[in-house]
Amino acid sequence: MTLPTKPLALTVNGQPIGPLDVPEGLMMQDFLHEYLNLTGARMGCGQGICHACTIMVEEADGAVREMRTCITGAHWFAGKKVVTIEGHAQHDAQGGLVALSPVQQAFIEHFAFQCGYCTPGFVTGATVLIDQLKRAPIPRAELEKTVTEALDKHICRCTGYVRYHTAVRDLILNTPGLLRG
Repeated sequence: MTLPTKPLALTVNGQPIGPLDVPEGLMMQDFLHEYLNLTGARMGCGQGICHACTIMVEEADGAVREMRTCITGAHWFAGKKVVTIEGHAQHDAQGGLVALSPVQQAFIEHFAFQCGYCTPGFVTGATVLIDQLKRAPIPRAELEKTVTEALDKHICRCTGYVRYHTAVRDLILNTPGLLRG
């Protein structure tokens, strides 16, 4: 039995992909893992609750938002630009690591992970928050609440929440232009 397929083309981590014939009901996480060998978006709950599987989707205005890949079909992403955890750091033409993203570096500096399973989702969530704050800085008094709200939907089974929160808060405090007052 052959599953019905249809062509899928999108941009992943700045690289055009496809069109590839992809089964119509395939979830994006499975497409990333099986077709592109991008395994950083993790299968946590498979129900869209834990956010370990999130990637960033670029909107028309350049803003990014989180999208869960375990519950969203690959074809929903047709024509879109997405960034997986593998695309956060800067690489040279040969694929060698040049620099971690500011969020990745902050997480390392704060040892903001234990097993690391949920880390890709937290990196994505924090990166989306930083992007939002670059576009619309918040008052300093709202920082703790804003970080908590941005990371609350992400589940860490090792209970690394305090370190994740601290890393993101400190990154925001040390990045000019994200806060007012």
